[in-house]
Amino acid sequence: MTSFYDRVYEVAKLIPYGRVTSYGAIAKFLGAARSARMVGYAMNGSHIHLDVPAHRVVNRKGLLTGKHHFSGTNLMADLLISEGILVKENQIQDFENYFWDPSENLNQEKFI
Repeated sequence: MTSFYDRVYEVAKLIPYGRVTSYGAIAKFLGAARSARMVGYAMNGSHIHLDVPAHRVVNRKGLLTGKHHFSGTNLMADLLISEGILVKENQIQDFENYFWDPSENLNQEKFI
């Protein structure tokens, strides 16, 4: 059986370039709606999986709450900006325009 973290990583890998999702949206998609914090913990440890775009996962308000887990002061923001996402004061501007909901875009049966 695949671990919760591994399922989180598989969802995160599917977030399109130039889009973001939230910890809670991933948790809800995986059938663990109250586990947004666990998704955050998974993202914090994702550096060992170089193909996980952890910078594309933010809190429900578009805040870069995980930025201190990236090397360099502004690396998370810089990565998002390089994808065309507007970031100001560690918050994604026009968050709803960049938000990608896995529940609307992926087949849940493949992950649970």
